[in-house]
Amino acid sequence: MALFTKEEALAYHKVPRKGKVEVVPVKPCVTQKDLSLAYSPGVAEACREIDADPATAADYTGRSNLVGVVTDGTAVLGLGNIGPLAAKPVMEGKGVLFKTFADIDVFDINLEVQSPDQLIEIVKAMEPTFGGINLEDIKAPECFYIEEKLKKEMNIPVFHDDQHGTAVISGAALMNSCEITGNRMEDLKVVVVGAGAAGTACAKFYLQLGVQKKNLFMFDSRGLIYKGREGLNKYKEELAQDKNYGSLEEVIKGADMFLGLSTKGLLSQDMVRSMAPVPVIFAMANPDPEITYPEAKEANPKCIMGTGRSDFPNQVNNVSGFPYIFRGALDVGATEINEEMKIAAAQALAALAKEPVQKETLDAYGVTELSFGTDYVIPKPLDSRVLEWVVPAVAQAAMDTGVATQTIPDMDAYRRQLRDRVKRSHERIAPFVESYEH
Repeated sequence: MALFTKEEALAYHKVPRKGKVEVVPVKPCVTQKDLSLAYSPGVAEACREIDADPATAADYTGRSNLVGVVTDGTAVLGLGNIGPLAAKPVMEGKGVLFKTFADIDVFDINLEVQSPDQLIEIVKAMEPTFGGINLEDIKAPECFYIEEKLKKEMNIPVFHDDQHGTAVISGAALMNSCEITGNRMEDLKVVVVGAGAAGTACAKFYLQLGVQKKNLFMFDSRGLIYKGREGLNKYKEELAQDKNYGSLEEVIKGADMFLGLSTKGLLSQDMVRSMAPVPVIFAMANPDPEITYPEAKEANPKCIMGTGRSDFPNQVNNVSGFPYIFRGALDVGATEINEEMKIAAAQALAALAKEPVQKETLDAYGVTELSFGTDYVIPKPLDSRVLEWVVPAVAQAAMDTGVATQTIPDMDAYRRQLRDRVKRSHERIAPFVESYEH
């Protein structure tokens, strides 16, 4: 049953103020002195300091807490290539999530571009504005090229959430699923259906976690990806099997894990029954998964089943990743978000799932109990503790791998500061939002 009507969704975006975000000043501008400090002549002092030492931009501007959410609107989740203007509500929504979950400010940048190289040049030119870049809803394979080039040529974190967010969250769920089933990563037979941005990144991330390439079978709309198959781009070549092992129905026999990022109804109950005795099934097609939770459980009651939906257990939701990964990266002035930082985020999420769940989280989901097991392998997205677990892990990994330009000497104090920071942010925002509601 839908939680809202079309009319309610449109009214949410239109009334009482159009859109979902507003830029507001955080310093007074009431008196003559205020005006002189905010602009001329007082602003010149901050400009001179930054000119003498560019690192002080983090002290005298909002750059170090500002992320650019950039799209060309070519692959908007569930909507396809609708263009940058129609994609803007999604990008504004991303800004709401960054602010709500991690107190990160966002400018959404919706670009009408003619080529990946044009997008790259525009984003590179904006480096003085932002502390990080979140690429969003850009189609594959262009998104891979764009991210690779921007990461090489920019000195701030560049992160394509459609790729890595899904990879981190599902990777955390896979770690815990292995613990429950008693399987080792290196022994898993993994089938991935969907070779777009998310599917490709998940496959690569699972290899980082220990899955063997020989045991990873990836399908696109034309079937199994294997060496020698006509029309493969270099990104698919990297994940190609050594030969054609057959159809999905044939390959999935005995598989320990199925990851779907494709279309609804693609995975049958007979396929589920042919998998390992306790299979892991992450059916992520949006909004309707490759197989529904009830259908999967009917086929094999022991399966560990996850989807992108909030109305069933084990929701794989990117909001458990990107705000916190960026928060940790920004707080240590990281020059990039590397594999170690992503793995640290996944490990922290996996560890949190084993902790007792707070009452406030249970109440938010209308349940009386949640405990680590088949139907709870990853923390709920609304679990406020994700902030204190994931962010420090990411920051520490950045420091350990040498991509941090600043250090955090006391992680326990940092966790307390994070909690207080987000609480104060919510306290500031709440009356502001309420003023529009009334």
